[in-house]
Amino acid sequence: MPHFVIDCSSDILKLQNPAEVLQSIHAVAVASNLFDEADIKVRLNPFAEHYLVGGEQKPFIHVFANIMEGRTKEQKANLSKEITRKLSQLFPEIPFIAINIRDFEKETYYNKSMI
Repeated sequence: MPHFVIDCSSDILKLQNPAEVLQSIHAVAVASNLFDEADIKVRLNPFAEHYLVGGEQKPFIHVFANIMEGRTKEQKANLSKEITRKLSQLFPEIPFIAINIRDFEKETYYNKSMI
């Protein structure tokens, strides 16, 4: 855990290699020193036709980060800023790049290894 799920318009895949995008987000998460590297998961969900940005099909990137509770607001804000900065460097021509971070509750989180 954590999970970084990147929703994006499929046209961005023509601008950068998807593997490089995934690796870049992974590297930012590692550099934050908030997570064990082996636990970081990054996924990419491109949308080809069923999406709108401001009522139109415009290029976009939005990262949904789900992390275990316990980090400060400052740590989460810095992580958001650094991921947005990295994506802006990779995609300077994309006008809409955003991220939000949500906390998992320790009491309600389970995975296979915990059963």
